[in-house]
Amino acid sequence: MATSGLIGPSGDSTTSPAPTVLVVDDDEAVRRLIRRSLDREAMIVREADDVVDALSEAAAELPDLVLLDVMLPDISGFDALPRFRALGIPVILVTGRDGVTDRVLGLELGADDYIVKPFDPRELASRVRAVLRRVRERGVPDRDTEPIVHGDLEIDVVGREVTVAGRGIELTSREFDLLVYLARRPRRVCSRDELIEQVWHSAPEWQGSGTITEHMRRLRAKVEPDPAHPRWLHTIRGVGYRFDP
Repeated sequence: MATSGLIGPSGDSTTSPAPTVLVVDDDEAVRRLIRRSLDREAMIVREADDVVDALSEAAAELPDLVLLDVMLPDISGFDALPRFRALGIPVILVTGRDGVTDRVLGLELGADDYIVKPFDPRELASRVRAVLRRVRERGVPDRDTEPIVHGDLEIDVVGREVTVAGRGIELTSREFDLLVYLARRPRRVCSRDELIEQVWHSAPEWQGSGTITEHMRRLRAKVEPDPAHPRWLHTIRGVGYRFDP
């Protein structure tokens, strides 16, 4: 475990505390590249080469963000991701796997972003800043906790439960958030870019529209009586999606 980068470029220690980023990667060269990039951003960088050490470090001294490799020697980054999220720590996956399935899985498990190797150090630093900024801006949780009812569809926002005609529907965390976002805006068309920003807390240039398409397909298969002829979740071609009550 190592640490670096404590004070900003100006040397002014009176500014707000520098964010701490925990880098989890078994490739020392990759860790060194990331450390140099984040050092320039005046961030505190901690390192671990396996998940066991990283989780111990994270539990002892919560970092502001984790950069997590997928292919690790002890535990897969996909398996480790929920453990960091359970600690309330934002996670960016850093991996050489760039398939849509892997990207969707990572985001489904709660990753805040997904960076594919090889990466430009400046882009990585920019994405780290963006996630930290979004976390700060989210701040106070959504206070709109009233149940959402549209005919046979009932959404318990607090309990995060969905029923259709009295039958319980099991949704993933992201599917639930997507359904709630659309159902709270009936008859309004929500663009894919808007959904990426507001539901995924990411940015269109970093997140492919295929992620939205795949999640919508899965969501319809679970909540729509006839997914081929949706009752609630409609596609507006070339624009996005609309929830019809």
